Amino acid sequence: MKKALIVIDMQNDFITGALGNSQCQAIVPNIQAKIKAAREEGADIIFTMDTHEENYLETQEGKNLPVPHCIKGTEGWKLIPELKAESEQNARKIEKRTFGSVFLGQHLSVEKYKAAEFVGVCTDICVISNVLTVKALAPELAITVDASCCAGVTPESHRTALEAMKACQIHVVNEGREPY
Repeated sequence: MKKALIVIDMQNDFITGALGNSQCQAIVPNIQAKIKAAREEGADIIFTMDTHEENYLETQEGKNLPVPHCIKGTEGWKLIPELKAESEQNARKIEKRTFGSVFLGQHLSVEKYKAAEFVGVCTDICVISNVLTVKALAPELAITVDASCCAGVTPESHRTALEAMKACQIHVVNEGREPY
């Protein structure tokens, strides 16, 4: 069965940079272990990268979240150092200009994946957006979210996003085992 592990936006600006928080920092070891296990199972690893241009503050998102982040080519845009080696080892990277990636959903559908597991940040923005975009484009794909490998803007918004995904028939595992 063809499986994918989708690692959402584990970039410097979301972990230690402009939008980082202690919850995001706390999940890094769990994600490292998850990637290792997925590789051992033969799953494909796909990293998404939030990608903005210099005019970020002029965009709709920038007007609503006026914190420049993940500007392409900056240190904040790069994947965190702890995942650099993994991201360069036979992994796909998908740049996305908004919360969810239609390309990701199309890719998973066209390549006939049977299962996809999502981890990363932020649960309440980009994780939920990508999960629901993929669900719409690949409705028969078995989708799992590992709560212990996700963090939101706040712990409360993380939990709210998990509940919303469960309501949309997404399988959530390890809820309550978050390291924060």
